[in-house]
Amino acid sequence: MTWQAVGIYVIIEPPNHGLGLWMLGAFVLTFLGTRLITRMIRSGRGPFRDVEVGGTHLHHQVYGILGMLVAGAIEFAYRPGSPGAQILAVLFGSGAALALDEFALWLHLEDVYWSKEGRKSVDAVFLAVGVGLLLVAGFNPFADSGASSADHAAFAALLALNLLLSVGAILKGKTAMGVIGLLIPLLSAVAFVRLAKPTSPWARWRYQPGSRKAERAQHRYPLARRTRMDAVKDWIAGASSH
Repeated sequence: MTWQAVGIYVIIEPPNHGLGLWMLGAFVLTFLGTRLITRMIRSGRGPFRDVEVGGTHLHHQVYGILGMLVAGAIEFAYRPGSPGAQILAVLFGSGAALALDEFALWLHLEDVYWSKEGRKSVDAVFLAVGVGLLLVAGFNPFADSGASSADHAAFAALLALNLLLSVGAILKGKTAMGVIGLLIPLLSAVAFVRLAKPTSPWARWRYQPGSRKAERAQHRYPLARRTRMDAVKDWIAGASSH
């Protein structure tokens, strides 16, 4: 099925209820289980404790990265059929959840798991789940339905334009809409034309201090701005250490 909106094609293939669903299910369950276990470790309840090797704390992202590497290597080398493919999908999804749960550590290169900065890990997980749902549903921006050379050229041009719009949206501080916009082009276009967040690279480069756009951005996105989604993320992440 193909949708066309404002000259941009959105290709929707038959829903992927196979490996994608196994991977996404493993991702969500592993993330929820990881957050539960880390909370128990923090409060001193249950049998779980931090793992140390030679006095060095071994973060759970290590297991996640190893899981993804093993799953990817086996998939590329052997291309197993069922049930091996499902097992690899579960291994990759679980590994991705363990790795992204400590995304803030990648970003800051320090253990900020329970701090305010650590909320970025939850943002990354939410974004990954959103993209995963779209992939399972069958959204595919790379499926070229054109038959002629002109159609192929137009399709490639639309892909390039959408990529630029998505990058622009991310630079404006609309990371989620920019990434999801890679699958749903209209979203990236909407995000790109809207006002940039005041802390974004775009605002720093394009909005002069004291200008009308800078003031509008500060008014629309105040630092103390809180949404219902922020409350949900805080509840999942747990109490901040500062």
